[in-house]
Amino acid sequence: MIDESGPGKYDELCTVVRERAKARAAIVIVIDGEHGSGFSLQCSIADRLRLPNLLRHIAAQIDGDERRPSLN
Repeated sequence: MIDESGPGKYDELCTVVRERAKARAAIVIVIDGEHGSGFSLQCSIADRLRLPNLLRHIAAQIDGDERRPSLN
């Protein structure tokens, strides 16, 4: 079930991503895009409740990647 809280400026792009990935949920984060910065989230309430932990895990991975020496 997709939670339709109302379309945002990147909702159409999020729909494309979710459908192309054949996923039950998707989040698109855009920085300085055509319509400015923002995000769109399409997921069930249950997935939305799990999202903060997932985002913290992703942030930790990004932070860890930046602390590793570059191989280039």
